[in-house]
Amino acid sequence: MKLMSQFPVAGVRVDRPSEPGLPGGSLQYWTEAANSGALRRVRLPQPGPGEVLIETLHSGISRGTESVVHRGEVPAGITEIMQAPFQLGQLPFPVSHGYLNVGVVRQGSEDLLGQTVFTLAGHREHVIVPEADCHVLPEECPPERALFAGIGEVGLNALWEGPVLAGDRVAVVGGGLIGLTTGLLASKMPLQRLQIVEINPERRDFIDSLGLDAVSPEEAAEDNDVVLHSSASSAGLATALRLAGDDGVIVEQSWYGTGEQQVPLGADFHARRLRILATQVGQVPGPRRMRRTRGERLATALEMLDPRFDALISGRSPLAELPSVMRDVASGAPWTREQILHVVDHPLTEHYAYG
Repeated sequence: MKLMSQFPVAGVRVDRPSEPGLPGGSLQYWTEAANSGALRRVRLPQPGPGEVLIETLHSGISRGTESVVHRGEVPAGITEIMQAPFQLGQLPFPVSHGYLNVGVVRQGSEDLLGQTVFTLAGHREHVIVPEADCHVLPEECPPERALFAGIGEVGLNALWEGPVLAGDRVAVVGGGLIGLTTGLLASKMPLQRLQIVEINPERRDFIDSLGLDAVSPEEAAEDNDVVLHSSASSAGLATALRLAGDDGVIVEQSWYGTGEQQVPLGADFHARRLRILATQVGQVPGPRRMRRTRGERLATALEMLDPRFDALISGRSPLAELPSVMRDVASGAPWTREQILHVVDHPLTEHYAYG
């Protein structure tokens, strides 16, 4: 096991002492009960064989999923399959959830020591993950941008699920974190048309500034090959069904938890032979499942991130404030309604410089 006192990484400076200066404790965010989260101070975790210790720089709040977890709305029958890759505890609670984490490898193999990596870990000051699950950031990728890798693989999964093909007409319904990430990835493909359907005029202006075509539901074209829905609302799903062309596919990206939705299947759904496909990031869509691992999918998503994603960072707060921030996010407090990706800064950010 290698230890380090400084991190000589190209383009990065981290001036922080290590052993014996590694901190004796570490902060972790836990959902203790429904609508109740807290920080726990625990002993510094120790990696085992084939594992690394990562000191977190930033974690990101995946608003939809983490709100469902915070409110205790994960259906009892799927708590095992909906667990985050490196969560601590068990759903519904107490649980330390989350899956967007960028940090610096503090202990581990010589190849990874000092590298800045993305992992599917949560809001913890230090995390332990297998070496194989560390994704070293591309040279030109700032740490905050890399947080979108975990959302990018959700979007990439949906594009594969459709599948979205060259020359397709595509609509993305919902201009939130999942919808915009999916739309930005889709914009890299040679599509005949790509529209982002959003009800909020101010959000549409923002989407236009990203170089995407933002339209209201009333303005959206209706003959789409694939519609990707992520608004997590019955109204959005009804719009997605309307916008799909005959024999078209609606890929459902929303996770509703225990909420029940109205789906208008009594109109022309059957006559137009529409299909609604579920997509869940826990599995690579078939038949790519035979040729792509989840790790390869995540690596692809990380490589596809470009500077446009930086604009989706809409707020930030220190780890110490995460219990109150998560409470506000999950309850829909006014200040959170325009948030896309909220970044949580961990103590290491005070000692880290990129570029």
